[in-house]
Amino acid sequence: MKILNIGITDDKSINRKNIADKISQFNDVKLSFSAVNGKDCLEQLKGLPLEKMPHIIFMDIEMPEMDGIQAISIARSLYPQIFFIVLTIFDDDDKIFEAIRAGAHGYLLKDESAAMLHHAITSVAEYGGAPLSPAIARKALQLLSNASVNIPEKKNTDNISSLLSEREAEILQHTVKGYDAKRIAELTNISVLTVRKHIANIYQKLHVNSKAQAMKIAYDQGLIG
Repeated sequence: MKILNIGITDDKSINRKNIADKISQFNDVKLSFSAVNGKDCLEQLKGLPLEKMPHIIFMDIEMPEMDGIQAISIARSLYPQIFFIVLTIFDDDDKIFEAIRAGAHGYLLKDESAAMLHHAITSVAEYGGAPLSPAIARKALQLLSNASVNIPEKKNTDNISSLLSEREAEILQHTVKGYDAKRIAELTNISVLTVRKHIANIYQKLHVNSKAQAMKIAYDQGLIG
């Protein structure tokens, strides 16, 4: 029997406990870690050994420091093998489509039963399914069947631009083009030391350790054409 590692990210301890209690009823799943927000989730992923890396992460949306949509967007670039299932109280249209655009593989409400959570886990892990709560599925079908609906486009760059300052985004663009710190300093009229400080801040905010990882996120989210 294959054991599936599960991560839980929610800012409320009672919610983390409820989810953990529900999945603990099943022998084929194991809790790998729990995180208090998107930033904490990304930090914990960085330090996990391969055997504890989660197959699936249940992700809340509204959280302090970094919300679930931002976390999914970044983590999908760094850990494409992980599946993300949104588990939230929100069922409004914008949240649903923002989560899907960010790379969520499913969208469930927090009051789902243990059996439903387990079904979602196995559906995603084994068949690449896209589990949706019945209420969410009905809403999605209504939106798609309404010919007059106009789903607003939202560029993926919003996920990065909300994390980085204007100067940091500019320096990331120059970095992706292959410019070194000295050349970037000349282009931006700041010191080499300041450029290096900005680059360190970029790595910290994007939760990456290298230029290659930062470039991948920039390309994946459309910051660089």
